[in-house]
Amino acid sequence: MSVVSCLRSGSSSLKGLVGPAKCFTIVLREMGGGGPRKMVITPSRWQWHKYKDMLHFYTMLGVIPLGALVFAVNVFIGPAKLAPIPEDYIPKHWEYYSHPISRFLAQYLYTSHQQDYEKYLHYMYEENEMKQMRLLENKVKDLIAERGDSQAYYYRPVITKYHRFVRETYDKLDDSRGY
Repeated sequence: MSVVSCLRSGSSSLKGLVGPAKCFTIVLREMGGGGPRKMVITPSRWQWHKYKDMLHFYTMLGVIPLGALVFAVNVFIGPAKLAPIPEDYIPKHWEYYSHPISRFLAQYLYTSHQQDYEKYLHYMYEENEMKQMRLLENKVKDLIAERGDSQAYYYRPVITKYHRFVRETYDKLDDSRGY
């Protein structure tokens, strides 16, 4: 290595030399320190590198299989084509989508428009029932306040079942003790 470094330095270092043997003895590699060695204290970048590694890993864990799946579906299956429907056949709700992935999602994950509409109708029915109950409770409260024929100050339909339960329990205890 020292021969190569000696020869590499150019013709100016070779002027005073008689032969190649002098090259081995003259050229020395100096390792000057220039002072004490210093260790610069910096914040750790371990969390950042770990975050990047995990981000790339989980991205590739999802991107590569899904990319391969989408590529295979588009190349081998392709979009649906229109065809005449037989007279007695009723198409399913997912058969209206052209792309195979959209059909799969509509068939197994999403609800149909008819099911959404029926859920909305059930919600409206429940709201109407609660409205009717509130109107009936208000009517009962108004009649109690108008006639004053109840010992209670107001009608509490939720608590009356507990009063009945306590009264029945008391009657059972009274019968079992024999008073």
